[in-house]
Amino acid sequence: MQSAAFYLLTSLIWGSTWLVITFQLGVVPPEASIVYRFALAALLLMVYVLARRLPMRFTLRQHAFIALQGTFLFSLNYILVYLAEQNLTSGLVAIVFSMLILSNVVLGAIFLRAPIRPRVVLGGVIGVAGLALVFRPDLSGFVGGSGWRLGLLLSVGAVLSASVGNILSARNQRAGLPVVQTNAYGMAYGAAVTLILAVVRGVPFTFDPTPSYVLSLVYLAIFGSVIAFGTYLTLIGRMGVDRAAYIGVIFPLVALLLSMMFEGLGLGVVGLAGVALVAAGNVLVLNRRRPASAPNPAER
Repeated sequence: MQSAAFYLLTSLIWGSTWLVITFQLGVVPPEASIVYRFALAALLLMVYVLARRLPMRFTLRQHAFIALQGTFLFSLNYILVYLAEQNLTSGLVAIVFSMLILSNVVLGAIFLRAPIRPRVVLGGVIGVAGLALVFRPDLSGFVGGSGWRLGLLLSVGAVLSASVGNILSARNQRAGLPVVQTNAYGMAYGAAVTLILAVVRGVPFTFDPTPSYVLSLVYLAIFGSVIAFGTYLTLIGRMGVDRAAYIGVIFPLVALLLSMMFEGLGLGVVGLAGVALVAAGNVLVLNRRRPASAPNPAER
């Protein structure tokens, strides 16, 4: 029941962040907003860890793996998504990013020796196809648009970065590293890496003191980062990198629902068929077949 609650909570939060991020765009460069978001999230987690007196001492080797997780999951992943959306619609980026589940299956098998579960692969393919139907309008004129090749390349890079971060999280949890402390350090490392890359690229660090920017930043730090990543990475440790990644198919639908509620977006028959496919894929991915019980010797 707790895993189901984490799954639902993560999907709802990350679905809502798509709408909240729109309040971050404009005055402040994306890289600066990423630094602010994860630096604040890391600070909040550090305060929580110190208040709970949780252990925070790790070896240099452990810090190296935490830093790698932070770099791929909390830095490069987000930078590439923001850059991709400068060349592609958010719907197209969502379709590409939903392939995270398939990427996790492959990388999990290679680096974690995780079994490839046919039901998960089939459910992932069905879910991605359903998401493509939902965002079908975004596919029209895809090839004809300017910069689509770069946008597609950046989106694929974001998927691979997130997938590597997922694999590293699973690896760190197998090595006994706790999720909360790992996220505290990892988000700090991720913010530092983003800061360095932004400075190298000459990105100006401005700040927007308006309530919409500040409140959206706080929401993204607390809910989108501290809580959602805590629940999601916990699910990776419990469910595996493949099954947990189906959240990447679910939360774009939550974002779409919010867009229908607050922005008047409509969803036609084809879109509804896509939602049904996503739901069917979710059932395949999450349902676990129970092994058949052995026959009772007395009944032979």
